[in-house]
Amino acid sequence: MSEVIYRPFEDRDAKAFAGLNLAWIEQNFCVEDSDREQLLEARKNIIDQGGYIVVAELDGEIVGTGALVSPHYVPDDGHCWMEIIKMATSPKAQGRGIGGAVIDKLFERARELGADRIWLETNDALGPAVRLYERKGFRALSEHELWETPYARCNLQMICEI
Repeated sequence: MSEVIYRPFEDRDAKAFAGLNLAWIEQNFCVEDSDREQLLEARKNIIDQGGYIVVAELDGEIVGTGALVSPHYVPDDGHCWMEIIKMATSPKAQGRGIGGAVIDKLFERARELGADRIWLETNDALGPAVRLYERKGFRALSEHELWETPYARCNLQMICEI
């Protein structure tokens, strides 16, 4: 069995980054304008804005992705926050621990950037993703803790201390 390589995003990965994420969003929800902006112009709207994207490569094919960005809302609580977005694993590569390894790489980069808290948004219908986040130490925000969201599909917000 081949080894999965985890590495920073390169411009040649743009099509795979967009394709993997559009696939799961289109399968379960509607693609929103903010998705299109981030996915179709990842260099401009993530990397050039101080964000980071990690890709998982298997036999020359991108089979997993995840990105780290400054959150669209930053609480005034003395912590340094980052947000995880655009997590995706190819269906044919699921079950190999790729999503967890991508999160580990994003945590590592977040720490390098001085972050001590990570925030993400998801949907409770995405059971495997929610369980992965919980295994990685995320907890769901209670109703009185929720932040405003730019996404119509997101009904679950989670945070993690790193």
